[in-house]
Amino acid sequence: MKMRKHLIFTSVLLVVMSCSQKKKTTTIVVKNALDIERSNETVELTKSFLKIEDLSQAGVFNKDAQQIVLSQLVDQDGDGVDDMILFQPKVKANSEASFEIIKISEENKINAPELCYSRFVPERTDDYTWENNKVAFRVYGPTAQKMIEEQVPGGTLSSGVDAWLKKVEYPIINKWYEKTTNGTGSYHNDTGEGLDNFHVGVSRGVGGLAVKIDTSYYVSKNYTKWRSITNGPIRTSFYLEYENWDAAGNQIKESKVISLDLGSNLSKFTTHIEGVNTVSAGLTLHEKDGEVTGNPENGWVSYWQPHANSELGTAILANKHTFQSYETYSTDKKDLSNAYAHLNVVNQQVVYYAGFAWKESGQFNNKQDWETYLNSFSKRINNPLKIELLK
Repeated sequence: MKMRKHLIFTSVLLVVMSCSQKKKTTTIVVKNALDIERSNETVELTKSFLKIEDLSQAGVFNKDAQQIVLSQLVDQDGDGVDDMILFQPKVKANSEASFEIIKISEENKINAPELCYSRFVPERTDDYTWENNKVAFRVYGPTAQKMIEEQVPGGTLSSGVDAWLKKVEYPIINKWYEKTTNGTGSYHNDTGEGLDNFHVGVSRGVGGLAVKIDTSYYVSKNYTKWRSITNGPIRTSFYLEYENWDAAGNQIKESKVISLDLGSNLSKFTTHIEGVNTVSAGLTLHEKDGEVTGNPENGWVSYWQPHANSELGTAILANKHTFQSYETYSTDKKDLSNAYAHLNVVNQQVVYYAGFAWKESGQFNNKQDWETYLNSFSKRINNPLKIELLK
């Protein structure tokens, strides 16, 4: 009799434990409705979506492959608490894949190099620079602006985006700045990793913003505030703020979050802007010896040009609800010729992507390869992976 009571108690305990474990299991399904395999696309899972209070020890488990996958935790608002978990699933065409959010120990975490990296660079005036395993960029801060205004050599007055032409997958930012600042080398010379020989000046560079009023373009000055958000194996992101600026009597208020994900040649610009309903993101035309092409249906404009002893493609891309049209703006004034994508501002926000392809890196052989990449990228952002939370 005692044994029977013990067996009943044990059975009840197992049922309770099983129910408890089920309650703690969070399963998501990632659905791919396209007829192509999806990879190198980042899924963002917020704490509120997952209904999980504490993400500090969260990881992602692939139920189909029965293995932990690479993930990254992000404290989006800088309050010291993780708000989001990122991962890049591989999902076959017209298929779906299941994942669990699990608690993992330090020993079970996948160790991966921090290929997505950005930082403020006080040793080079006040650049802010970012990179992943494909591309690198930088923008310029208030000290660089002040130097120009006070006629001090070495400054830069520009809200354009500079391209650093790297041809290696490992990080180069710290290495290039170190050799340039300590005098052992220069990032303007290619020693096998690439170089900075992309001129920005007052142009829009690769994705700098402008506001068009009638037939004239107006731009901000350098960023005034910055905040790093995250670095990691999957994404780097940061926040920039600008002093309010004037566009033919329109007071413009601008701030943005820039992010760059693993495997992408395009940075994402999520810009908060007040004062206008349309903005224009630009690509410098340099010597105007290249070709501007575009695909309004797929939401992109590109400029493919000869560059030193190689070739270079740059592009602006946005989803079909944001991209209006594109134009080539040519002038005799130095650095003011740009190809522009005209973009809709919705609820004081505009999201677009900007980046480049350098032939010397071996990633793209020609303009056709680059445009194929842009069309594929467009197809993906206009048909995002669908995420379903199973209850």
